[in-house]
Formats: sequence, C-alpha cells, structure tokens
Amino acid sequence: MESTVTNISLAPHEADDTQPALLFIPDISGFTRFMHENGVRYSRNLIADLLEIIIEANILNMEVCEIQGDAILFYKLGGPPAIDQIVSQCKQIFLDFQNYLRIMEKNELMDGPKLSENQLTLKIVVHYGRISVTQIRDHIKLMGTDVILAHRLLKNSIEGSEYVLLTEGYLSTQEPETVAQNFAWSQLKEGVNTYEHVGEIRYKYAFLTPLRLLVTDPEVEHTHKQYPNTFSLRDHIKAPVDLVLRVIQNYRLKPQWMHRVKRAQLDTKKVHRIGTNYLCEMEKGGSIEMQTLQSRATADKIEVIEKMANFKMFPNSLIFYYLYEDQQETKLTLEFHYSRVSVGDYFYDYFGRRQIKGFMKASLSRLKELCEQIHQNRQQRAQGHP
Repeated sequence: MESTVTNISLAPHEADDTQPALLFIPDISGFTRFMHENGVRYSRNLIADLLEIIIEANILNMEVCEIQGDAILFYKLGGPPAIDQIVSQCKQIFLDFQNYLRIMEKNELMDGPKLSENQLTLKIVVHYGRISVTQIRDHIKLMGTDVILAHRLLKNSIEGSEYVLLTEGYLSTQEPETVAQNFAWSQLKEGVNTYEHVGEIRYKYAFLTPLRLLVTDPEVEHTHKQYPNTFSLRDHIKAPVDLVLRVIQNYRLKPQWMHRVKRAQLDTKKVHRIGTNYLCEMEKGGSIEMQTLQSRATADKIEVIEKMANFKMFPNSLIFYYLYEDQQETKLTLEFHYSRVSVGDYFYDYFGRRQIKGFMKASLSRLKELCEQIHQNRQQRAQGHP
C-alpha cells in the first residue's frame, strides 16, 4: 500500500535524473562507547550480528545501499510507503534488535562484559525525497541533497537514544490523522534543527521505548497470551537429556531430523562470530541460516536458543528448546518465536503460522525418533548385541 497524498516539491525538474525514494536509516546508539569500552575484537562480532539482525528485519523489501560503521542506509524507489507500513518496519527492527540483545545478555559462552552494562539501542531516520542512483564499479551510490539531509539528521537535538524521526518530506505525503493514529502507542513530538548548507529542518519524532514491553524475556514462561507471536510443542523422548542435547546441538545431524533440510554445513564466513553459525540447505531450494545463541543449564532444565535467518516469512525468528530430565528420559518443550508485527495480515496470521507450525511439528517428531533410535542402539551395544 502506498500513500495517495502528493507533495508538489517532489516533482521532477527539467533535465533531472533524480527519482522519488524513501530513505530509511537505522543507527545503533551507543556504538562508539561500546567499541571503546570493550575493544575491537569483541565488539566487531556482536555489532556485525546486530547489523545482520537489522538487514534481516527488512520487511519493506528496501535496498541496502551502504553500511557505515553503526548505521545502514536503506532506500526504496517509487511512491512513499503508507505510515502503517513505516511504523511496522520500525517496530520489527527495534524488537528483533532488542530480542537479540536480551538473549545474548544471558549467554554463558560469550566472552566479554555483560550487555546490560552497555546502552546499545536504535534510532531510526525516515525521509522521503529525490535521489540520484549512480553505479560506481560494483557499488551503488546514492547522491543528492536529500541523501545528505537524511545523514545529517542522525545528529539532532532530541534528548534520547531510541526513537524514530520522520521528516516533513515524508510526513507531507501522509494524512495527519492517519499518522497520529499509527503512533497511539507512543507520543509524537515536534522537533527542528538547522544544518549548514541545508537550513532549518522540521520533523516529528516518537520514542521507541514503549516497545520494550514486547521484548521477549527468556527467563519467563512464554504463554500465548503474553507472547501472541509464539507457539510451543511438547513431547516425551525415551532417551537421556545429555543425548538429546548433543543431537540438538550437532548441526551435522540437522538433516536427519529437521523437516525438509537436505544438507547442513558450517558457515565458514562466520567462524569467528558469536555461537555456532551454519547453513541448512532446503530440499526445495534456498537455505536457512542458523545461529546458536545460547546453551546453558539452570537448576531444573537445560536451555538452547537458536536464531533462524533468511527465512523471509518470519525474519529473525527464534527457536527455544527446554530439556527437562525425567527418570533418565527427557521432557522436551520446543517454542517458536517470531516478531512479525504487521497487524491484520490474514496470510501471516493464518497460513504462515499454520505452515511453520507444521514444519516444527514434523521436526520434533523426527527428533524424537532419531534420539530414541540412537539411545536404543547404544543400549544394544552395551548389552553385547551387534
């Protein structure tokens, strides 16, 4: 859906090769301090993962123009996306970003300081104007006053570090009443800054902080009422917890139990990144990127958390495995979390959810069968049977 409100100032000029486009820049707040306090080796891996989280959360199908340290410049040629799409995109990126940080705070395998001691978060600039797209060898370069303006707005007078800023260039394409309705979850405020060679720029902004109430807490029970974008499956596996855990964590065994996975291999481009990163080649083509975020034992259970990427229907989705020991056998709870925030999208609410639930149910059934078969084979060998 695109807005029907027009902005005369965006009309093309004579002999002008510029095109109307959305410019969308998420920027990691606290990046410089984080790098300074924690060193390059530790910081670069986490920041690289966070930048990938942002790119994966691109539900508007924008193009990535460039990555500049802690910020990503997205653009989308054509008419302006409607305000509800922009808000959904901001929510998607913010929640996926914060979900990842919340889980990594509890990661016992990750060296370095606690993330809770740092203030990594996001600010997002949204602008609509005219740009020139230039090819420089194998790279795309965006040029024009509006590109400069969007970058300048990352430095502003807003007191805070997590917000979305929308320029007049974008807001003038939307109905004010519709804009207000889509920010009922926050307070939309007015701001203004003056920049050299650009002049006075007015904008509106809203803090993203209220969305923290929707961030997944890995320490609590994930009920459907509290987390509507989740579902859980349970089964009893006649095999010890340590065996089930090893099967889940062994990426080479994924094709033997994960539904429709043909082959799994280590992602050699990310061997020094956080956790274990591997690629699952699917039977019908394409691949899913997996990352082990956490594996730890608590007083009553063992927890394993994996992230799925390149899974377009559910970007940055999470799989939680909870293993409980039960008289040398295992009670397993599998939870699937996603943060698709589009409201009223019947396809995702019904067909997409139904499809992924079938995928996970088939995988859990095969996991149970594989673990029990391995355990049975071990028992037979222990008893001297061939």
